Amino acid sequence: MSFDHTRLAKMPYLFWIRPRTLMLLHALRSSKSCRIMISTTMEEKPKEAKTPMTGFASINEDLFQNILKRIPALSFASAACVSKSWSRNCNQILYKPKLASAFSLNPVQKVALEEVVNKVLSEPIRPQFAIANVIGSGVDLSGILDFLAAKLGSKTPIIVSCAGGIMGRDAVTDEYKEVMIEDFWVDGASNSSFGIMLAVGFLPGLKVDAIPLLRPRKAQGVAMVDKFVMDIRNYAALVSDSTSPSLIIMFGSEKTDQKPVMEKLDHAMSRETIVVGDERAQFLYRSGIESRNVYYGSVDQYFSDAVALVFARDQNRPSGTGEIHFHSALSSGVSAIGPRFKAVSANEIESETGLSTWLSVRREGGQEILGGQRIIDDINNELGNQTKLFIGVSEQRKCFVGPEKPRQMRSLAFHEVMGGDVEHLFVDGVGIKTGDYFHLYHPDPSAALSSCSNISKNFRNLKLDWSFRSCQLHAARGVGEKEVIGGFVFACWGRGESFFGHSNVDSSPFLDNFPGVPMAGIFTYGEIGRGFSILNTDFESGQEDKTLCFCVHVYSTVYLLVSYTPAPIEH
Repeated sequence: MSFDHTRLAKMPYLFWIRPRTLMLLHALRSSKSCRIMISTTMEEKPKEAKTPMTGFASINEDLFQNILKRIPALSFASAACVSKSWSRNCNQILYKPKLASAFSLNPVQKVALEEVVNKVLSEPIRPQFAIANVIGSGVDLSGILDFLAAKLGSKTPIIVSCAGGIMGRDAVTDEYKEVMIEDFWVDGASNSSFGIMLAVGFLPGLKVDAIPLLRPRKAQGVAMVDKFVMDIRNYAALVSDSTSPSLIIMFGSEKTDQKPVMEKLDHAMSRETIVVGDERAQFLYRSGIESRNVYYGSVDQYFSDAVALVFARDQNRPSGTGEIHFHSALSSGVSAIGPRFKAVSANEIESETGLSTWLSVRREGGQEILGGQRIIDDINNELGNQTKLFIGVSEQRKCFVGPEKPRQMRSLAFHEVMGGDVEHLFVDGVGIKTGDYFHLYHPDPSAALSSCSNISKNFRNLKLDWSFRSCQLHAARGVGEKEVIGGFVFACWGRGESFFGHSNVDSSPFLDNFPGVPMAGIFTYGEIGRGFSILNTDFESGQEDKTLCFCVHVYSTVYLLVSYTPAPIEH
């Protein structure tokens, strides 16, 4: 028995078909009862239709759809190819958005990949995008990307990245876990351990693609940030009626400072655009548009300094499509300590370990220049222990994209304190200017725990508010109840069980309020979060102006909810 895989691959469904599924479907299609049902639904009246139908042909559409809903995605894709009638039934099943996620800690990479793919494709879904986050040593990102592209389709936007940890449900046991990469090191199996979190989504009414931030390979090449921002705006304008997309999920290179990139995005996008992600990661990606792809190990003239998975509303979406909304929240894990300081001078230094800034500082309103080591010692004495410290710099800069007129932007940027001497305070990164003001911050588990609790309460209140509004809208216009279909979590790698003293704290707002909803979470090396639609930051900013925008965070957790409201019922 032969089958034209080329024809099937051109259809907008999954196209990795199992031979046993093909045999079953061909048998069904070639059977007498199946031919009767197919031809009848296509309004071709065969002679057999005059007699009462029995067997498969007598199944009504409700029961037929109920059967289709229960088969795996790969078999579902095959079923959609049987006939126009079957395809129509499959489309009716996939009118709602869906997120599916799972992780595996199987040390054999190929087995782990098979486990997560089989789990996310265990029910009907039409993959519109995929995000895979891996932990372990010696990870083959290129092989993982190729494997997922073969399973999900070469035109499906895919991002594969290394993370500091993963959180979600096990593909085999369905047990919920937060797993840090340090857990492998503790077990002494870092050379053989592997973990992967896979999230696959289908969001009808939205268009999705991966757009890279490119940097020329030539010596001293500078990342083309303006082009990156304009590529995102142009894509949004092409598929929707706005230059600002609804959501951007970003993954930045571990060698690139994403603060300037986020400043440009914050300037260029409307306040409704949410941006979340991982500031520093090893990653590979595949865009739905071949010309955007920069392949690992190729002789292409560009590097990828970041990649953005862009979600924009489809201006050509079919009538009757429901509404998808994104909601974000931030749990801060740092508290301000000590007085406010002013940078008297700021000298940028380049070394083998990267870029840093040497600051000479004084207290706000004071005249004495303070040594960096003295400042660090005073804070450690106050806290009673040695701890990480950060400075939060209040910046006011002119920002523009391309030929646009510059606009003043006020933001808060975090830099880790690396040390100090009798004259200077050493901090990671650059971009600090003479005259900038800053506070010192330290990781605070108590503040983070309180913040997570407040977010959980806000999620609960959000559910109650949605339920109340849905009742009103259903009575007035026949609109169905709003529901959360999934979400993502981006938590700082410094949090987790070692930070709080017990596990699953960062996941608790999801687990407490949406226990059966698919969620994919990672521990990042710099969490990105912009455009919070739920006011719950509980950010201990001391005397800082709370109107300052801050997009790249430290010791925080960023939450993203995806909700869906069905279209009004037509009367």
